Amino acid sequence: MYLKVDDKQVFAATGGKNFDGAKPVVVLIHGAGQDRTIWVLQTRYLAHHGFSVLAVDLPGHGESEGPALPSVGALSDWIVRLLDAADIARAHIVGHSMGALIALQFAADHLDRVGKLALVAVSESMPVHPELLAAAEANDPHAYELMNGWSLSSAGHRGGHQSPGTWMLGTGIRTVQRAADGVLFTDFTACTQRGSMMEAASKVQAETLFVLGSEDKMTPLPSGQKVAEAVTHASVEVFHGAGHALLAEAPDRVTKALERFLANH
Repeated sequence: MYLKVDDKQVFAATGGKNFDGAKPVVVLIHGAGQDRTIWVLQTRYLAHHGFSVLAVDLPGHGESEGPALPSVGALSDWIVRLLDAADIARAHIVGHSMGALIALQFAADHLDRVGKLALVAVSESMPVHPELLAAAEANDPHAYELMNGWSLSSAGHRGGHQSPGTWMLGTGIRTVQRAADGVLFTDFTACTQRGSMMEAASKVQAETLFVLGSEDKMTPLPSGQKVAEAVTHASVEVFHGAGHALLAEAPDRVTKALERFLANH
């Protein structure tokens, strides 16, 4: 479905169901350089199991008009305006990677607008490696390879996707290649400049689920666990053997974890 936010057209997938604001609403927020399609399985499953879903394309990503916003704080405030555009007072917020930073900032700044909070592959801070940042600034395809190569576990590089014939590395690269020039660099800069999320975590009042990978090189497990310790009402699920790209490596496990967590809404 399309919404108007800041007088710009924004797209959000609803999982094949008409959006119904009378149901519990789940907002799914993607990571740097990506779009709503990373959530395709979770979007459809939740939409067919009692929820209304908005898997949103952030500004300048996917089918949403740009430009990409330059900071985590600006993106958090944008989620408020997205909810206003959809006439939603309160929603469950789920984010992956940069999307998890946005979701965490949103939950800290807008206590009355969040139901439950789920953070997939998050850490205390997300500084981007200088080599990767420079490649993204130059719109060098090497940036896509580095990003996705570091996102997968060692097993993920060898294959093993639950859908036969699906190439996780290639699919991840192709997803980021769809972004317009400059978008990935803007996102990486926002992550780097945000710094520590510990103060934000201490303000969160919502019940919060952390879904973390034991082999995550981008947001290492100990750092994600540290953030969880700062959140008052937190639970943690660790996926052993999985890396940062949890939505590719363990999509069913992520879906089931979210369903269990959101079921008692």
